[in-house]
Amino acid sequence: MPADPGPAASPLGRRLLIVATSVVSLALCCGLAWWQWDRFTSATGTFQNLGYVLQWPLFGLFPAFMFWRIKKLREREEEAAGHSEQAPAPAPVRVPAPRPAAAPVEEDDELAAYNRYLRELNARDQQS
Repeated sequence: MPADPGPAASPLGRRLLIVATSVVSLALCCGLAWWQWDRFTSATGTFQNLGYVLQWPLFGLFPAFMFWRIKKLREREEEAAGHSEQAPAPAPVRVPAPRPAAAPVEEDDELAAYNRYLRELNARDQQS
């Protein structure tokens, strides 16, 4: 006998759970913002407390934003999946023939001297 998945498995139950989570989060964070406001207006309050007053409501709105963002991404994914099934097959890609290799470039005297100097430095470094 399978276990009952519960109310969160139904679309309505899931939406209610999301709304409840968002509302509880916002209420809790607004309460914390109010507490920080009381701290800011007290004799020992600092501007850090004022920063928290502005920050806590944003934290409270974050779960609602994330649920909205996930919903939009799922819609976009479903839309892309629908288009990919209906889209015609792409034309074959033509790959150009490889070009012949370029002739080797002769090393310039100044560059050869610099490379010798680097080899000497490397050899000295390896010895020490």
